[in-house]
Amino acid sequence: MAEHMLAAVYFGPRDLRLEQRPVPRISSGEVLVRVRSAGICGTDLRIFNGLHRKYEPGVARIPGHEVAGDLVEVGAGVEGLQAGQRVFIAPNWGCGRCPQCIAGRNNLCAQYGAIGITIDGAFAEYFRLPAAAVLQGNVIPINPEVDPAAAALIEPFACVLRGQDALHIQPGESVLIIGAGPIGLMHAALARLRGAGRIIVSELLPGRLEQAIAFGADRTVNPAQDDLQAVVAQETGGLGVDVIIVAAPASAAMEQAAALAAIGGRINFFGGLPKDRPLITLDASQVHYKELVITGTTACSTDDCRRAAAIVSSGRIDLGRLVGQRFPLSQALLAFLAAEAGSSLKVILQPE
Repeated sequence: MAEHMLAAVYFGPRDLRLEQRPVPRISSGEVLVRVRSAGICGTDLRIFNGLHRKYEPGVARIPGHEVAGDLVEVGAGVEGLQAGQRVFIAPNWGCGRCPQCIAGRNNLCAQYGAIGITIDGAFAEYFRLPAAAVLQGNVIPINPEVDPAAAALIEPFACVLRGQDALHIQPGESVLIIGAGPIGLMHAALARLRGAGRIIVSELLPGRLEQAIAFGADRTVNPAQDDLQAVVAQETGGLGVDVIIVAAPASAAMEQAAALAAIGGRINFFGGLPKDRPLITLDASQVHYKELVITGTTACSTDDCRRAAAIVSSGRIDLGRLVGQRFPLSQALLAFLAAEAGSSLKVILQPE
């Protein structure tokens, strides 16, 4: 193994530099991962633009937290893992002691750590996973036949799984998904797997509406051209939809959700709003008289990642269809610009 590696390092807003860095050395309890594929997500774009709170001025760090790779070194004392295994890495770990960690909600730990967020991550040829993460089960072996680019998307899929767990979708129920980016498409595929009877997807970009059909949508609608409420009424016989997933940072969609929901409907605000515009106006009478349940979910726990990995390894959902463009690590800046343009679905960096 070489002593140095290529890495894409953040130095400040829109200042991403390719550098040769020493390959990390691991200590007892740690593992070294060779990166096969790493996805660029919205969080990475916020980092790129200097908008992530964990990337304070003066920080020089390697981003990247959606990753699949191979174990190349396993530290002393690590049990159940061995060099050569193909793995997905659940990126977040908690302190292990707070009430959230004890309840299995390590994604909500106030003292969390995460590759590519609080420490160097996966936009490099290799990265080190700390002992705390290894001990908490963040190294998840996967089927080596799964495309590494698809396996890297297990993390966002685990977030989708967590969002739908809060909604308890029942076979035959109607589901409305607002937003048909990669997350919205994952929601459509998972809702279909859960047995949803009718899936409606709302999206402003025509190309993404076509993709939504391939991922399980029964009906698509462009709300700039058609009345979404009229479409919902038509599709549900005027009853409203049982489940609504707002998979876009859209305050207007969040505000409209209560009116679109059926009696006893459940709503998930999956997409967060900008920090400077977090407030919405909600019709509380709709919530009250329809007995609606409004939920919010954020990130994913390690258990969410394990279940998501099992679904992907089984072949029940093919995340590879979400991969739009693949770039070598040496073209990391071009990859970020492509992800920012949003013209394709997921953009993947592949060091080799």
